[in-house]
Amino acid sequence: MRWCICIPSIALMFAIGAQADELQPAGIPVEKTIDHYVDSAIKANGISSAPMADDATFIRRVTLDLCGRIPTAAETREYVESKTLDKREKLVDRLMQSSGFVRYQASEFDAMLMQGASNGRRGGGSLRDYLERSIASNRPWNEVFKDLILPDDNDAAKKGAGEFLKPRLTDVDKLTTEVSILFFGVNMSCARCHDHPLVADWKQDHFFGMKSFFNRTFDNGGFLAEREFGLVKFQTTKGQNKDAQMMFLTGKVVSAPGMKEPTKDEEKKEKERFEEFKKKKAVPPPPKFSARSAFVETALQPEQRGYFSKAIVNRLWNRFFGLGLVNPVDQMHSENAPSHPELLEWLARDLVDHRYDLKRTIRGVVLSHAYGRSSRWDSNGEPPAAKWFAVARVRPLTPLQLANSLRIATSDPQTFENTKPADLEKKIEQIESSARGLANMFEYPNDDFQIGAGEALLFSNSDRMQKDLLADGGDRLFSNLKKLKTNDQVVELTVSSILCRPATSYEKQMFNDFLAKRIDRPADAQRQLVWAFLTTSEFRFNH
Repeated sequence: MRWCICIPSIALMFAIGAQADELQPAGIPVEKTIDHYVDSAIKANGISSAPMADDATFIRRVTLDLCGRIPTAAETREYVESKTLDKREKLVDRLMQSSGFVRYQASEFDAMLMQGASNGRRGGGSLRDYLERSIASNRPWNEVFKDLILPDDNDAAKKGAGEFLKPRLTDVDKLTTEVSILFFGVNMSCARCHDHPLVADWKQDHFFGMKSFFNRTFDNGGFLAEREFGLVKFQTTKGQNKDAQMMFLTGKVVSAPGMKEPTKDEEKKEKERFEEFKKKKAVPPPPKFSARSAFVETALQPEQRGYFSKAIVNRLWNRFFGLGLVNPVDQMHSENAPSHPELLEWLARDLVDHRYDLKRTIRGVVLSHAYGRSSRWDSNGEPPAAKWFAVARVRPLTPLQLANSLRIATSDPQTFENTKPADLEKKIEQIESSARGLANMFEYPNDDFQIGAGEALLFSNSDRMQKDLLADGGDRLFSNLKKLKTNDQVVELTVSSILCRPATSYEKQMFNDFLAKRIDRPADAQRQLVWAFLTTSEFRFNH
């Protein structure tokens, strides 16, 4: 068993993808469309798939993915014991309507969007406040994109969105690369120096064409400003000096004024004008022609937006499945075909048709059978390749998931019993608030994540971890364990609180023996029992 003016180009054809009439009808629910395409590929390749995960595993998985924490023992028990046929739908809807969903999704998008700037999770350069407001109001993804590229701090709904651009303005090449990666799934950084040697789509013209949209933007005394002029020059590998045109990834060229070197007089007047606004500590007005506005408008045109919609769908898929439909997620090009091209096309089309409603996509993903499969492979032979999504992938917890879950697991489970939803939300939020400092101590997982020596030493030697998680207070798990009369009860409560499932007969026998041999020091034995389960791989990963 294992845990398991358009210039035609190849890029444009990749962005457009399959024709609409080749896809499943638009009216089919997202989850059913996902299962149609995933199951069809599994069948076509003669692959067996894992069965559906049991209820205890599913509620743990989906609560971690949607709210960034494990479920309480009470939540798990209620869900597992429910006989309601639509209990998965009700669970997902309850989680997505909670404030915990808003907080965790804001944290995840903040980590994604600010990974190339300062680390929002450690303070400074964070979009979290803006993202929490946007997610709470279900702001469409295209509007979020506009807010980040065209921020306006005078608009209360957009306040704080400028933190995306501000820390990146010192390096426009880096800004160009990161915008392309984050919003379009395209990493063409090597095209800064030469045409891509393996991907015909990406040439120097594309990189510097994208850079031309941002080259006029700068920080003017803490406020974003944009010049009327801005010419990007570059040299080809053959030594030819070229002036870049404003060009989107698909080869779409934007005709723009100011694509020349300003005269000394023009440059002087413009500099003086911006100095005045800097002295007044005021936001400079936008130029007559805004290159960034042209960029946003071009990127969202129907014939250009394939990259935009596919990139966010692919990132969401990667987050919930542990592998993108296009993998790596920043390599969307003609030489790296999606594992399920029609599915990617359908999901991207559905997102556009429903006004870029990410919550709709997320709900469909987590309600699909593909998402709900077990990560255990009990059949003979090697499990199928990950790209078929026939077996759920085991994924490391994010720092916030791990910190929140450690605090939930070691809280007194009685505090969550018979609690009204609103009161439960308040308690969970308080626990999450106390876990933020702990989250900063863990590494954010990458594609080839392995638990490092730093985390192992933290769990082994940190007095803070011991005091935080094994405290003997009235609101902690340990204080409850001391009140129990039998070792069986101690083992059952420990496993259900930490691993979100009943203890197996083997665990009961083994840990009963462990506790019985330490009858002279029961408190120490119970602490060791709790610590043993907290440090298991079953707790450390989302399975």
